[in-house]
Amino acid sequence: MSTPDVSCVITAGEGGEDALAASLESVLDQSLRAVEALVVLPAGAPAGLRTAAGSAAVRSPDRVRVLDPGTDGAASLRNAGLDAALGTYVLVLDAGERLQRHACRNLWEAGTRTRADLVAGRWSRSTGEGSKEREPSWQQPLFARSRTVARFTEAPELAVRDALVTGFCVRRAALERHALRYDEDLTHSEVLFGPLVAAVVGRIALVRRRIVSGRAAPDAGRDLAGLVEAHRRVCHVLAAQGLAELREERDRSFLLDHLVPLVRTFPERPVAARERVAATAARVLPDVVPERVLLTLPAVERVGVRLLERGDADGVLTAAYALRRRGVVAAPLSVQDDGRVYWQGGPDPVLDVTELGHQYRPFDELKLMNRVTRYEAHGSRVLLAGRLVLPSHTGPAPDGRLTARLEFRVRDGSRAFHAPVDSLRPDATGISWSTGLDVTRLLRPFGPRDTVWDARMVVEDGRTRSVSDLFAAHDLVGPGERSPARPRLGRTTGDTWQPYVTLRDHLALRLEARHRPARTARGLVHYATHFRPARRVRLALRALGRRRDRLHARGFKVAVYRSWLLRLPKRRGSVVFESHMGTCYGDSPRAVHEEVRARGLRLRPVWVHADSTEGFPTDVRLVRRWSWRYLWALARAEYWVDNQGFPQNLDKPSGTTYLQTWHGSAYKRMGFDETRVRLQNTPQRERLQQAVHRFDHFLVRSEHDERTLARAYRLPERTLLRTGYPRNDVLLAARARDEAEGRLPRPALAAELGLPDHRKVVLYAPTFRGRPGTRKRQRLLLDAARFAERFGDTYTLLVRAHYLEAASLPACPPGTVVDVSRHHDVSEILALTDVLVTDYSSIMFDYALLDRPIVLFAPDLDAYAAERGSYFDLREKAPGPVTATEEELFAVLARLKTAETGFQERRTAFAEEFGAYDRGDAARAVVDTVFARHLAPSRTVPTGEAGR
Repeated sequence: MSTPDVSCVITAGEGGEDALAASLESVLDQSLRAVEALVVLPAGAPAGLRTAAGSAAVRSPDRVRVLDPGTDGAASLRNAGLDAALGTYVLVLDAGERLQRHACRNLWEAGTRTRADLVAGRWSRSTGEGSKEREPSWQQPLFARSRTVARFTEAPELAVRDALVTGFCVRRAALERHALRYDEDLTHSEVLFGPLVAAVVGRIALVRRRIVSGRAAPDAGRDLAGLVEAHRRVCHVLAAQGLAELREERDRSFLLDHLVPLVRTFPERPVAARERVAATAARVLPDVVPERVLLTLPAVERVGVRLLERGDADGVLTAAYALRRRGVVAAPLSVQDDGRVYWQGGPDPVLDVTELGHQYRPFDELKLMNRVTRYEAHGSRVLLAGRLVLPSHTGPAPDGRLTARLEFRVRDGSRAFHAPVDSLRPDATGISWSTGLDVTRLLRPFGPRDTVWDARMVVEDGRTRSVSDLFAAHDLVGPGERSPARPRLGRTTGDTWQPYVTLRDHLALRLEARHRPARTARGLVHYATHFRPARRVRLALRALGRRRDRLHARGFKVAVYRSWLLRLPKRRGSVVFESHMGTCYGDSPRAVHEEVRARGLRLRPVWVHADSTEGFPTDVRLVRRWSWRYLWALARAEYWVDNQGFPQNLDKPSGTTYLQTWHGSAYKRMGFDETRVRLQNTPQRERLQQAVHRFDHFLVRSEHDERTLARAYRLPERTLLRTGYPRNDVLLAARARDEAEGRLPRPALAAELGLPDHRKVVLYAPTFRGRPGTRKRQRLLLDAARFAERFGDTYTLLVRAHYLEAASLPACPPGTVVDVSRHHDVSEILALTDVLVTDYSSIMFDYALLDRPIVLFAPDLDAYAAERGSYFDLREKAPGPVTATEEELFAVLARLKTAETGFQERRTAFAEEFGAYDRGDAARAVVDTVFARHLAPSRTVPTGEAGR
């Protein structure tokens, strides 16, 4: 081979022959042929390893070279490979790491095209769970696209994270020019080498492709001292470059990428290993990371790191439980006079866990750590002991009768056995307990199905009860703690109880077959259920199950609906109401329904619900969305009324009138104006157009709606009803009541939500940020806990997530933050709100009718407008201050009267422009128009003229 394009240095060592073979095979299988492999053997390498390397060199003498420098250290082996490399670029692999098929080609082409000295790409590592691998999450933004940077500060993650431990190559001339080598006195020299190279070379190319897979799962506990020293030296490199801000980012990344994961692994380590790691940490960690950086971590994470610094092995274990089970009170908490809450060992700013909000929950709502400290089996008799943690602010009633019982519940929850706890010894920080029980007599499973039983404890004081799972370290129980079992169906179904600790650190018991009769019976059962006739029976049952499932599949239902149900005769006066795809009884469909009911029209209303029927009226027929009754009701209805859109693939029956009330005026682009829709194929766009063509009436509330929504959905003029939104009638009535009588007393809903009159009500209602078809819990851009801490005495924050999402709220002082996302009718919420905080939600168009303050919190305004598109400049027409940061928002709320000055006229103009047709009688006008055949002729209003 002439001069190779890429030299791949493979350091043979850990992993043995199989790891070396995997790495070598990946190099020799590269689509770029001009690649050489340099296998560097450590001194004293096993004969098998030398033989494997030699055999590869014999098979490919022009592509594989074997080096034996006579050293052992990983850094010295890598340096020997760098010295011997002949390629234009040099890449280093540890044994077991594998190159992707086109890795060298991708790196070499990027380097040749950009003349970069350093070319880097993605890599993945083992998760420790079999063969599963995962890329670190921080690689996504770093390698989102292929690009070239002139200096590594343009891609700071290269040094801030351990991005360059593998998956990169360096131009050999640059290595020689800068005398770049691995530090041979450093065990984790790969951590330092990458940032050092990035800091001194010139142009750097980043490739979005994965380069390396198979990197070993990280284990900071194996050589914590070496890892800390490597981190120190990387920080020195950044300091030498005058990059103090990157050093702080590097410190924080070191905590999150190495120390916090190390804390998480403590329950899986034996006692001796935990003590060893904690002792090493106490020696090497102090003063490594400044406290100001440590304070930027979330509460439990920084507590775990602090306890690791102190060498408190048991404390780190407790913090690990809290990390692995969010929301659990894992250690005694102390509440100081100033209201701050500290982990055991405080007061220390790092141990301040006030933000977790445990102090706001009563005893029966807290998830308390109940840690098993003893499990001893003596035949059928088992001795158990543990300790239940209690925070200082709450606990069992001191004058109550304290009792506790252990509960063993089968994994599917269908059955449970109980045993009283013999001894309870409460004190200031917890309850120590111990008990003895006869497992063989207590647990009587049937045998074949109920083989796994989870343990937990129930503590009662006569008035309240607390249920806690039993946590245990993974080395607490083992094979020596078995007990005999006596299933109800006989010992042939199982004969031994084996305690074990689950992946979630819970104590559980498993029914096993240890002795010959049970093993034989299980073998026979396995054979009977797996030999050929049994397999045929199972396949037949599965086929029947698939046919049964097909009867409930949407595709089958749509076919039946179109072929048969649409032939059914109409049921005169039948009206199907649906709001937000059945998620609530609210919005304009509710207003129309209540107007119909108030006027006594002889109609037959049917309401659609998605899941729960809670909050829906009980005096009407309810059908679940996509059920057979739903399809039946739609096929026979004389009227369809909804605000979102009935399923697109359900045709409207002939003779049915479809009233589309819609759900809000548009700021972001909608319908055929959306980029997402424009990029769809023709059949998809045609389905949307056919769905829109079902509308007989479409409500608009301003000329803006006509220019945007009507045009975006290509609606004909005859379908438009210029009435305004029926849901807004209550807002205009509330405004009239305010002007005539004042704001107090508040509506009855305020008392239901526990809102005091002396606090103003702020509603935070962000827009939907997902895509159609997605529904998940979102973390709010507004920090509700910070809001409560800052304004808890003057404001109550109501949070209403979009109906397609759910808000994830922190625990806050009672009465400061209330989640109203599940309340059915948003108009009722708006009527009692004093200040609206939103971003791009259409709720601002409705709330403006109340003429009350509106503050826009839009941190990503420019990015959102660029991605989703908008119909107008929000900053130009905003009905209130536009804030980009939380501090700006808080500053506006702190001086609301002053900040609001100057927006009165703009808010009035905003309401007039976007709600010109809202006059307070929309529900009456809609009923007069749509249900005209059920009214006297004198009460009708011509279509297209209603509300003018």
